[in-house]
Amino acid sequence: MKKITQITLLFLLVYSNVFAQQEKGIIGYDNWLNPWTEFKPNKVDHGTPTQILSGNITRDTKLYKADTYLLLGDVFVTDSTTLTIEPGTVIIGDFETKGSLTISNGSKIIANGTPTDPIVFTSGRSLKKPGDWGGLFILGDAPTNKFGNEDTLNFGLQSASAKHISYGGNNTDSYSGILKYVRIEFAGKRTKQYGYFNGLTLAGVGQQTIIENIMISYCEGNSFNILGGDVNLEKLVSYKSNINDYEFNYGAQCNISNSLAIRSPYASGSEVSRCINTIAYDKKEDIDFSKNQTSVQAENLTLVNISDDLDYDIKIGLVNEAIYIGEDTSFTIDNSVISGFNPAVILDNKIKINSESLEKIGFTRTYFNNCKGNIYIKYKTNNEDLENWYGNRAFNNVYSKGPDSETFIDLKNSKRPDFRLRINRIFAANDDND
Repeated sequence: MKKITQITLLFLLVYSNVFAQQEKGIIGYDNWLNPWTEFKPNKVDHGTPTQILSGNITRDTKLYKADTYLLLGDVFVTDSTTLTIEPGTVIIGDFETKGSLTISNGSKIIANGTPTDPIVFTSGRSLKKPGDWGGLFILGDAPTNKFGNEDTLNFGLQSASAKHISYGGNNTDSYSGILKYVRIEFAGKRTKQYGYFNGLTLAGVGQQTIIENIMISYCEGNSFNILGGDVNLEKLVSYKSNINDYEFNYGAQCNISNSLAIRSPYASGSEVSRCINTIAYDKKEDIDFSKNQTSVQAENLTLVNISDDLDYDIKIGLVNEAIYIGEDTSFTIDNSVISGFNPAVILDNKIKINSESLEKIGFTRTYFNNCKGNIYIKYKTNNEDLENWYGNRAFNNVYSKGPDSETFIDLKNSKRPDFRLRINRIFAANDDND
């Protein structure tokens, strides 16, 4: 009986310790990155396409794992059509025509992969590189902050009708389908006139749409681009994107939880790149300020910059801030980890530092590690007022200079890394004399 009691107490001790240690950053008693993610996608050969997707898909269609599909040019799912993708299916974006897939407003995508059979959008080239193909666009009729609520994508997509690239409306519960256990690799083509595509663009997507367990790796543009809408995001991974990992704009109302951004100073492009870029508009004159402006509520995020020599990379300008918060936006983050940036956060210089502004910008129970500075106003070097505000014990933020090897469980594992906070190990010995 005594041994049973000891074992029970030990289990409770370990359980409570794991819970306490993992409350910051991504959480889970198992590493939820396993087994569906892929950190070396350039080493994977998906074979030759057996089917071609092109033009408009105007009737309900299902893609099967037994085939490999080629996106030839700009492909649109239109006319209230549902595109269903079987778990394990591979879709290759054509390099020559910079293939892309757009789920038009009113249509749906059901891409419901599994942990052992994720759905993969990728490059078909033998030497894969960021920007090999376009990306995935999902359009809905949830609100934006623009006049009239509706807008069109501005990426130069070759659509037969403007309605195929239109998004926005009044339906916060808009349902555009399911995207779960999906990988998007080597997307983000560059166009001369319109700039870079993104890995996944969610434009006017509503609350009923399910976006979970998505990994976007080696994207030439933003990994995730949220334009308006009202959407919940969970267990997302952005890996070594060239621009931003998560960009929010045009009145996006977003809850994002248990998600990861892994930056590399050696993979970023010439533009300033961040884990999170939160803005309300590109042009202020386009925005209706009677509507909800961009608002992001983040919880249990891990934002990490992986560097061979962080001090040197910061010195030569390869490392930027992790989070940028623009004027007229709201942003809160809780129970998260920000590690290895210069600095951790920058606020737009047009934001007035007063109680009204700071009530909309919250940092609580967050672990700032190995950052050259914490929270600053753009162009200002003195951040004493912000340090005093967010350093208040009421916010329960933590500041440290720990190396990655002591901060994360197994960051160096090239095949199956584990970005959860390191847990103190508890060893137990049986006493056979009891």
